Parts: sequence; C-alpha cells; structure tokens
Amino acid sequence: MYARKNTRAETALHFASAHPIHRRYQSLGNIVQPKNIIEEIANEFNGVVPKASWGETSLFYNPDKLLPNGVYFCTIKEKDGDNDKASNLNREGIYRLSIGISKESYGSLFGERPERPSKGCIIDTGHDFTECNILMPHPIYAWMSWVQILNPSKPKFEEICGLIAEAHASAVIKFNKKTADKPN
Repeated sequence: MYARKNTRAETALHFASAHPIHRRYQSLGNIVQPKNIIEEIANEFNGVVPKASWGETSLFYNPDKLLPNGVYFCTIKEKDGDNDKASNLNREGIYRLSIGISKESYGSLFGERPERPSKGCIIDTGHDFTECNILMPHPIYAWMSWVQILNPSKPKFEEICGLIAEAHASAVIKFNKKTADKPN
C-alpha cells in the first residue's frame, strides 16, 4: 500500500479548502486552453497520468502505473460523442472541463443530485449545458457528483482549482483502497 499517498491526499484536501492555484496560464483572450489545464494538473498534483482518446483527455491518479488506468478524477472533452451532445462541443474552440467532486461539495453547490438519466438522455436541472464559463452539473454524470465548465476564464479556473484538488485527493484515497492488497 502507498501510505505516503494518504499524506498527499490530506495535503490536497487542505489545499482544496485553503489555497487556490495562482499561476500564469497561456490563453486565447481570457480563456484557459485545454493543453494548459492538462499540464497544470499533471505538474501540480502527484501521480497524475493523462490519457487521450477520441477527443477526450482523462486525468487519472495512477502512480507507478499499478492499475491499467488508475482512478480518473478530471476530463477535458473537445468534441461531442454519440451519447454526449448536450454541451454542443463541436462548436469551434469549445471544450468541457469535467471534475468528479464529493457528494458534499456537489450538494453545497447544486443541492440534491439528480437521478441517473436513461441511456442517450441528459439530466433535467434547468441549466443551459452549452453556456461557457459557468460551473454547473455535468449533463450526464451529475448523478455521480460530476460537474462541468465550458471554456473557463483564468479567474474562473483559479476559482475551481479547489474542486480539482478535492477530486484528486478523492482519487488518491480510491486508488489506495484498490491497491491495498497489491505487492509494491
């Protein structure tokens, strides 16, 4: 088991509640670019492995690549998928940053989580899932406490960095549970 990772998880939780990330971001206008978000998260948090496929980059916690993928906690999606068109990501320059946060954080931001939508459907929360720079429930995965923001500005990205830290800390804990019986 990776006991040292638990300490990092506690550090990340403290980070999430007390210290927003303050760095310079390359941007197009005031919008933080996907590649910079991926680099920032991979550099800022221990054990992050980005994996890109089909217009989406998933960020996994997987130190030493002990698991086939690890535990994902954040994704950046740059195009619509067959069952995921609610954010209209096929618009030029539009991307979605999704973050898997705790039930408690989701509840404090948006209230009760919606029920799981049927295959090919989206949740009904009254949000316009195509709106940029607004943190809102994820149109498909909100039932699992996932949130989204399209094209965050620099200030908005700094504002949500605490949620990314929380998601990373949660991934560390889940990873440690999954690998507790694996030999080092």
